Amino acid sequence: SYTTDTKSREENKKTLESLYSLSVDITKIRRLKEWVLLQDVAYVKEIAGILKEMGADETTVANIIERCPEAILHTPAEINSQRALWQLVCQNERQLIKLIEQFPESFFTTEYQQNQKANILFFQELGLKNNIITRFLTSAPNIFYNPVEKNKNMIETLQRNYLNLGGSEANMKIWLLKLLSQNPFILLNTSTAIQENLEFLQKNDFTDQEVLQLLSKLKGFIFQLNSTTMQKSMLFSKNVFKCSDQELKQLVLKCPALLYYSVPVLEERLEGLLKEGISIGQIREAPMVLELTTQIIQYRIKKLSALGYDIKSGNLESLNGTKKDFEATYGKIQSKKERPIFNPVAPLHIED
Repeated sequence: SYTTDTKSREENKKTLESLYSLSVDITKIRRLKEWVLLQDVAYVKEIAGILKEMGADETTVANIIERCPEAILHTPAEINSQRALWQLVCQNERQLIKLIEQFPESFFTTEYQQNQKANILFFQELGLKNNIITRFLTSAPNIFYNPVEKNKNMIETLQRNYLNLGGSEANMKIWLLKLLSQNPFILLNTSTAIQENLEFLQKNDFTDQEVLQLLSKLKGFIFQLNSTTMQKSMLFSKNVFKCSDQELKQLVLKCPALLYYSVPVLEERLEGLLKEGISIGQIREAPMVLELTTQIIQYRIKKLSALGYDIKSGNLESLNGTKKDFEATYGKIQSKKERPIFNPVAPLHIED
């Protein structure tokens, strides 16, 4: 609703003066969103006042306006409504102001307040904890712009499929909440896309139990794929590992990345491993290494080599896992290497 035509328009002097008085770096705004300074009406002092009321100091206020200049174009009434909305899931105003400073764009998108409120209440009813909902508000705000009916529809589709695949009614809520907290973007998909992807897996001889297993392992990312890319990735893996359909299925269950990553990504990662002297046979034994980027693999191989661990003849499992997993493995190898061969405190048996 704001004009972005910057020609023959002058910056609003009143807006500039108000921003100067708050020590806002105006050159940053000119560089980012100069059109904000050209609007006839802005609520600089009022918005700053609301933020200060919530506990923000001058530096925080300036920082928020510099990062999200359009904040000053919202009316105080809109911002107070948004404040009340976010307070439904925030512990206190201190937490709220911290979130606004980190994610100003999410907070100052006020066009969908009715949808936002309905979705917050729906997620609470569903059993999602408030800290998870605040994470959604900041990192996946789009899901709150949907009419609540669309999100309800998606949740029902997921529940229905979970039960159809043999999941138990007793575990469904835990499964669903875990899936949503890992990947809220599932809700931006369509019911048709979900159906097509599940059918693709079933056509490729994955049993219902195995499909359920994949859904949990893939953290719902499977719903953002399509059958064409999955087909290409599986065909690529089959050719690389020279395996039967049944063997390929076992590899995918072990490492869902073979289904999730596109062919160019898999190609690049395989190439990186082969350059390090690792064989296709080793990768086939521990396909999870393909979940890691080439840079991470190189770094981990370098660290293990420094301990004298030869990855070419060793097991690739030592490269796998999160950063924490790897550090634990590295620590074990290191302590093994440093452990003395004999026990220096054991009594020596010397013959008389």
